[in-house]
Amino acid sequence: MSMKSQSTQHKLYRLVALLAAALATGSALGQAHSYEGKPVSMGNGSAHVLVRTDANEKLTAIGIVLTPGALNDLPKSARGARTDTAYHLQMPGKGPKTAIDHVMINWEPVGHPPPHVYDVPHFDFHFYLVSRAAQEKVRFRNDAESGQPQQQAPAELLPQGYVIPPGTAVPRMGVHAINVSSGEHHGQPFTATFIYGYYNRQQTFLEPMVTLDYLLSKPSFSTAIARPGRYSKPGVYPGAYSVKYVASSDVYEVLLEDFK
Repeated sequence: MSMKSQSTQHKLYRLVALLAAALATGSALGQAHSYEGKPVSMGNGSAHVLVRTDANEKLTAIGIVLTPGALNDLPKSARGARTDTAYHLQMPGKGPKTAIDHVMINWEPVGHPPPHVYDVPHFDFHFYLVSRAAQEKVRFRNDAESGQPQQQAPAELLPQGYVIPPGTAVPRMGVHAINVSSGEHHGQPFTATFIYGYYNRQQTFLEPMVTLDYLLSKPSFSTAIARPGRYSKPGVYPGAYSVKYVASSDVYEVLLEDFK
């Protein structure tokens, strides 16, 4: 073998070795990344925010991770009362900037109106587009205010098939737009659904709602989300959401996905 051939072969070996080392550390050819927020105690477990990106740091998912214990020994409402418990979750300190400012889980032990639809134990997973300070300033005189013109979102901010009915104005949240074609509004049991939130005619949150029983069934569920014509806040937004039990890590994930 000539010296030139040996030199070429040596360079090839060195390139292969560098590629192997880079792949071992996840630095070659790119690799998806995950960023996690600080865990918050919930039930007998914890919950935290998860942000996922592809190798180019393009956003692929924002969601909530629940350990199995988080679904056990949750607070109960007093007899005859309807109270919820809020868990405040911070976005990860690292990773891409997103349209989501912060996340809240509202545990509803006896559900909420309308009766025979959402009055079962469930979680409201709120992904807020506004700051905590702005969220705290959301005020209403009564829950029927959502049906008044000043709280009806412009058509371009409301996805097709969604309406904002009276009785959905909630302080420190907003008014709630429901998908009238969802199964729970047509006699089917409520398991999971998707809500858009507004205040003063601007979008304020995105909200998957999921029942406790459905989570405990260890589902593997994913579905498309209807998108509005535009959004109040610049950024990329989900076109799907999923509710899944991940056996390999023994956790539950509620994710917003398909960002565009």
